[in-house]
Amino acid sequence: MTSTRKLGPFEVTAVGLGCMPLSMATERNKWILDDPDYAIGVIHAALDAGVQLLDTADIYAPAWNAMGHNERVVGEAFRTWGGSAEAKAKVVIATKGGITRAKGDDWWGVPGRNASKHYLYRAVEASAAKMGLSKIPLWQHHRLDTSITFEEQFENVLTLKEHGYVETIGLSNVNAEQLRRAIKIGGTPEQGGVISVQNEFSPRYRLSADVIDICTEYGIAFLPWSPLGGGSNFEKIATGEFGAFDRIAAAKGVSAYALTVAWHLNQFPTAIPIPGASKAASILDSLSGASIELSEQEIAELNATCPADGPIQYELVDQPPFRD
Repeated sequence: MTSTRKLGPFEVTAVGLGCMPLSMATERNKWILDDPDYAIGVIHAALDAGVQLLDTADIYAPAWNAMGHNERVVGEAFRTWGGSAEAKAKVVIATKGGITRAKGDDWWGVPGRNASKHYLYRAVEASAAKMGLSKIPLWQHHRLDTSITFEEQFENVLTLKEHGYVETIGLSNVNAEQLRRAIKIGGTPEQGGVISVQNEFSPRYRLSADVIDICTEYGIAFLPWSPLGGGSNFEKIATGEFGAFDRIAAAKGVSAYALTVAWHLNQFPTAIPIPGASKAASILDSLSGASIELSEQEIAELNATCPADGPIQYELVDQPPFRD
């Protein structure tokens, strides 16, 4: 297992950092919002450890009128990081857009969608400005807009590269049929088309297995969000509620969380987990999962003890998708 993975034209560390929790704090860690230096320090710690993929989105913000909050944090962290010019050139900042929030909208509720060309153009311009980038390395369509056809909105996404603010494009929260349609329209990574898919996937939620198969077939990077289970659910990995992860981790002398990252990487050759973290120690522990080798027998045992696949009602109010 290599320590790096292909992300379209880029090569990045096999584990990235999900930056969302630094702007979407819960009651137990909302103090982070009042301490931007701490949030920037978490990102610096990840970069110092070699992380080369930072994931954010314009919607990651503590309030409806603070869109772009997380992008600003990421942009400032990258700008002030003491890494060399060569090291900075290897970092890929990925953001997302297409979700809207009007006055009073709560992220944990049902925000709006807009995939019109006009909205997307303004969105990528705003994202680039907030992060201090002349061009966004990877921009992913966050959620589909059901008011227009898939073909029309994906064509709008493709034109973002022509607009000049986006280098590569990806998708988020899509099913297998939609991904195949996107590939047919825009092409594979080698053809300058879709280079990434960001869907939920973890020991407790494995409903994107068919999407991962397509990603493997075409060399598309699969960026599982909530790779440890999401919210307070991640703690269940360490207690055996998601299967044998705690037992096998103990036998290897690693944390159950690092083992879960290894579970992603050892199974899926294009996977790049992006665990969210609000503590430097958490992302450093997750990063260690890239060095854990699992045998086919161990993977089979872990999968056999995972919860049965099936519809899972995500408790958005109580379960934000990240680990502390």
